[in-house]
Amino acid sequence: MFYYNAELQLILLCPNHNAYAELCRIITNARRRADKGEYKLDLWDLRTTKHCLAIWIPSGNPEQNEYWATWLTNHYDARLWIGYQRHLLAEEHIHQAHCEHLSSRFNIPITACGGVLMHEIERYDLLCVINSIRKVKNIEHSVQDIPQNAERSLRPVQNLSRLYPALWLAESVSIANLCTFDLSELSYQYPAELVPEGSTPTLYLRKLVKQGMSLRFPEGVNFAIKRIIAKELKLIEELKYEFFFLTISDIVQYAKSQHILYQGRGSAANSVVCYCLEITAVDPRQISVLFERFISKERNEPPDIDVDFEHERREEIIQYIYKKYGRERTAIAATVISYRQKSAIRDVGKALGIHESQLDFFIKNINRRDKGLNWQAQISELGLDPSSGKGKHFIKLVNEIKGFPRHLSQHVGGFVISATPLYQLVPIENASMPDRSVIQWDKDDLENLGLLKVDVLALGMLTAIRKSFDLIEKHQGKTISIADITRLPSDPDVYAMIQRADTVGVFQIESRAQMTMLPRLRPKCFYDLVIQIAIVRPGPIQGDMVHPFLRRRDGLEPVDYPSKEVESVLSRTMGVPIFQEQVIKIAMVAAGFSGGEADQLRRAMASWKKTGELIKFKHKLIKGMLARGYKSQFAEQLYKQICGFGEYGFPESHSASFSVLAYVSSWLKYYYPESFYCGLLNSWPMGFYTPDQLIQDAKRHRIKVLPVCINASDYDHILEQTKGNLALRLGYRLIKGLSRKEMESFVNLRPNKGFSALAQLKESGLTKTSLETLASANAFSSISDNRYTAKWLLMDSESELPLFKQLTMDNAFNPERPSDLNALLEDYRTTGLSLDSHPVRLLNHARLLGHYTPAAQLDTIAHKSVVKVVGLVKGRQSPGTASGVTFITLEDDTGNSNVIVWQATARAQKQAYLKAQILKVIGILERGDGGVTHIIAGRLEDLSHLVDELAIHSRDFH
Repeated sequence: MFYYNAELQLILLCPNHNAYAELCRIITNARRRADKGEYKLDLWDLRTTKHCLAIWIPSGNPEQNEYWATWLTNHYDARLWIGYQRHLLAEEHIHQAHCEHLSSRFNIPITACGGVLMHEIERYDLLCVINSIRKVKNIEHSVQDIPQNAERSLRPVQNLSRLYPALWLAESVSIANLCTFDLSELSYQYPAELVPEGSTPTLYLRKLVKQGMSLRFPEGVNFAIKRIIAKELKLIEELKYEFFFLTISDIVQYAKSQHILYQGRGSAANSVVCYCLEITAVDPRQISVLFERFISKERNEPPDIDVDFEHERREEIIQYIYKKYGRERTAIAATVISYRQKSAIRDVGKALGIHESQLDFFIKNINRRDKGLNWQAQISELGLDPSSGKGKHFIKLVNEIKGFPRHLSQHVGGFVISATPLYQLVPIENASMPDRSVIQWDKDDLENLGLLKVDVLALGMLTAIRKSFDLIEKHQGKTISIADITRLPSDPDVYAMIQRADTVGVFQIESRAQMTMLPRLRPKCFYDLVIQIAIVRPGPIQGDMVHPFLRRRDGLEPVDYPSKEVESVLSRTMGVPIFQEQVIKIAMVAAGFSGGEADQLRRAMASWKKTGELIKFKHKLIKGMLARGYKSQFAEQLYKQICGFGEYGFPESHSASFSVLAYVSSWLKYYYPESFYCGLLNSWPMGFYTPDQLIQDAKRHRIKVLPVCINASDYDHILEQTKGNLALRLGYRLIKGLSRKEMESFVNLRPNKGFSALAQLKESGLTKTSLETLASANAFSSISDNRYTAKWLLMDSESELPLFKQLTMDNAFNPERPSDLNALLEDYRTTGLSLDSHPVRLLNHARLLGHYTPAAQLDTIAHKSVVKVVGLVKGRQSPGTASGVTFITLEDDTGNSNVIVWQATARAQKQAYLKAQILKVIGILERGDGGVTHIIAGRLEDLSHLVDELAIHSRDFH
């Protein structure tokens, strides 16, 4: 650690555990006193250091050095060295002589120091750029911050022996020998205050589980479930993990008391113990969770439990944890954000002096999804000469910096809670958000220490479900919960809706890939949904598991197993490994892996692309299976499937938790569609679709959608009774540029009979800008015949005179009504959608589109026919497993068309592929299994120029 200012540079080392705790405290104090990204270190921190070793790097100021030498010897005595760094700079011999003088006068030994900033001299250019990025300067303006040569690299011992006296090098070795501290010495203790006085952690956990058994199994608990509970509780007791489960139970019980929806997931979350503790709603009888994934003696680390909460209310849970345990004992884990293509281009380009507008142009026009298209070649097409000096440096440095850490960020929700102050274990700093603390370590580092990490995550669908429940209770008088829905028998009508891929807005099964698979897999029950969610993942796809499963399910391929043991693992998935747990279990039953070894295999699977650890298991896997009589072909195929899972293998436990929410959201969409869409829209941004797409889908489901109205709308969308039916009234939140606080205040002050005069509106407290925005969105339609009239009167100051106070918009001067096109443009500009018309319909009526087939008529077109489709580009997807294929969703006034663009087509028609907002596609219609229809694109034609001002934004490449 360095303490550095104009006067003092000090390095602190940790020879033992006590010194490490001191250093963590010093870093924590320095960080907590300052804003994020800054240090504020006091001399008090250095004076109170009793165990750290100190290496002082003297400055070039003799007078200052005299002062600090005296101060340091008083406080560090025999723990102090003078550090001499040699980087082959001018006048080093003078500085060396000065260091020797200080050493002699104050009796401080000298040690050789490297001041290393890079591991090899070839990284010197990158070091210079990183310095410039850190200083937020052009490299030409940060020369003084850049090392003058490449000597700040690791240097061979023979080089060092020529640069430093042997005694100084020996002293550095002696210091290193003093530093014997190992992180394994850290001892973590769980918070213990959750256990009532007079009880023990084991007894209290057993008591809570027993209470939960009567709640979860009101009909009684059968012997098999009791045996599993006993086994789980025994292992929890042996490994002393009671506090882990008690802590999570306490958090979810608090959420329950505050009516915050939550759902636990993970291997341990789907245990019977967690089911009884109400951590999860997944009945463990519905799935088979591998016990070794739940908890393992050999793994010797806390089990895996994530808890998702409503995304709008997660902060309440976070503040509950901080309040209960204090800022000293709990903090959020960090995550290291590394450079990727866009951030590398931007930061390196700015450091090299490339104009920011040019960098924006590069980033927007480079096709990053086409892995076979060299980005360097694209840069040359975009105006940067790759053969120029700056061009060569730019390309080289962007490629080098990718993968480097860029900044430390807050983990999405990993909390660490301790019985003692956390700064004794790991440094803590302030987060960017107020009232939050962040651990400086990455979550993976925390796991290696065995620290209790509770993942408190945010999930938008839980917010949407809770808001839907509230609307159902308000408008239909029915109180519903997730448990009420999952307790019901499987509903064939709900599953029929899922099978025809009518799943826009439904959790997890709403993407293009999922909607393509649904008519093929045809889920009929809960476990089918578990498979559906897990199978449309890169792991099963890359492992070539999808097609065998579908063929076997449809009876086109026999289901066979090489042994009874393998059949016991794969029988529910037709002999095809789809879940992570199945792969691990096969390694145990077919290759003889122990539970701990199988979990090591899981870890290797999770990071094999980064570390290559999985290769180490290949020999043991294949050898173990061959020794047990399995054929070589089966062994090799299994290893291939394991590699196919890579970093994307989806656990059955996670899929089961997600399936609960997928079914609940489907059930709500089928039985209470008005409340479902309203809850979904009021929870946005979330999910896969824009408000425009959700509203279009609601209209296709015959839900009446009412426009934003100055006299009827709230900030949020609401439901209204219209002719005996519920209608969806759009809220002010949809209009761009309006603040929630201002509009909620406006609604509270709105007259009971609504506004009728312009003067009333001007006195409503809304700013003139907000009133004009509302007028542009046609929110005054109930008191004005068109938006132009409203805008005209808002510009007229005479209406504020007493004589005109009662002037209504009906008897005001009326400018010309806006054309359909202008009204449409205003709608899209202000709200992103139009209830009255659609761009494609207007363009078609104007006869600007030529012949095309509307989306609703594609079902009438024969397989392999040439077809033309036109639509707004609503999304572009290029999954990593799709080998360069892009899936484009086009929307016209009748529905959506699904377009597949092959890589060659995208490259040949790059501008239309990347930039079109309104696209015409000529291609071949293909109808696959389950009636799934796609258009294989041949020609792409950008029609955006027909409505240049139309404010349409697609969701690209997510």
